[in-house]
Amino acid sequence: MAARATGIAADAVARLAEERVDHRFKGLPPDADGRTVGELAAERRSLFTGGFTTPVLALSAEALEHNLAVMEGYSAEHDLAFAPHGKTSMAPRLFERQLAHGAWGITAATPAQTRVYRAFGVRRIFLANEVVDAAALRWLADELAADPDFRLVTYVDSVRGVELMDAALREAGAGRPLDVVLELGADGARTGLRTEAECERVADAVAATDTLRLVGVAGYEAEIPDADGELVRAWLRRLTALAVSLDKAGRFAGVEEIVVSAGGSAWFDAVAEVFAELPPLSAPVLKLLRSGAYVTHDDGQYRRKTPFNRLPERGALQPAFRLWAQVVSRPEPGTAYLNAGKRDVSYDLGLPEPQVVRSARDGSLREATGLTVTRLADQHAFVTLEAGTDLEVGDWVGLGLSHPCTVFEKWPMIPLAEEDGTVTEYVRTFF
Repeated sequence: MAARATGIAADAVARLAEERVDHRFKGLPPDADGRTVGELAAERRSLFTGGFTTPVLALSAEALEHNLAVMEGYSAEHDLAFAPHGKTSMAPRLFERQLAHGAWGITAATPAQTRVYRAFGVRRIFLANEVVDAAALRWLADELAADPDFRLVTYVDSVRGVELMDAALREAGAGRPLDVVLELGADGARTGLRTEAECERVADAVAATDTLRLVGVAGYEAEIPDADGELVRAWLRRLTALAVSLDKAGRFAGVEEIVVSAGGSAWFDAVAEVFAELPPLSAPVLKLLRSGAYVTHDDGQYRRKTPFNRLPERGALQPAFRLWAQVVSRPEPGTAYLNAGKRDVSYDLGLPEPQVVRSARDGSLREATGLTVTRLADQHAFVTLEAGTDLEVGDWVGLGLSHPCTVFEKWPMIPLAEEDGTVTEYVRTFF
């Protein structure tokens, strides 16, 4: 399978259109069973009148394209390479678009995610975790040996981890060393080394192997306890100072480029600011940003946390998700029940937000004023209604969602719809 210029195997992505539609894909029209995804897309059905069953999740074609362009422009303007976190969507069709919009590669959190990426020919992967599983390391060694164009960078954050990695890679007969970066953490945060002295010890351990090659430093600033702008910038300056110190000590001798990576979806403006302060090092620096949630943005967690709230002159990301559910019961005054619940929507970082109502009588749209989701059961949303709010059994309610990572995982096939509801494409996820 040959990877193309965009860094993904376009033929493998194209073959997704050959999959047959059936009962596995909730929300899709029952009368489409047996058609290929490509055939169904070519019919350009209406999300509202084309036989889709509720609840059904839809992606906005316009918002998706807007978000891709915004982050492409932001990264280029700040001289940042971009490896969006693929765990958000696990959708090769979206990876293809992200790469076409200038992404350096795709970030993974686990070897299992990396296997999905490689099945679709992703050429550059940043694996943001220390891998100590021997079977996974043997597979990585085989992938690197089989494809000279494949580049993988992964974390190390302990001497013991280095020992386990080295042993597994030696057993596998790894033909070329695995590129690793030291992960810097913070007290009380998640993974990563806590002190510069520990970083030196792990760097020594890497240097003592033939199977690993130290190429840079990385971390994740959003896990800093009580993170604010001051704490995040202080930690980022520790990260860049570590890169400078290691470089002066000759730790990156022979490396073609030095990797310095950070940046989720909440503080990439601070990353851009501090990474711009990096002095020249002994090799070109790959300043790698890893935001993932930007691709769909949301109507909750990231709407509140996005750096674009601090940069209004830059424009804004747009929420691309909307879940459509129907009113199935009005048993009491002031209460309605929708046919979507925990199995369909995220709820870990905020409940769904009613935004628009589509009348079952005439298809007219109106704002969902006076409606609040107060609770979710497995298959129902509990909605309270202000006095005088008009809502009938059968009406469709469009819900804004929070935290895209836990939305995507609930939907193996997602319609991509234009503003008028015309579905033009289907996005397959692999969780």
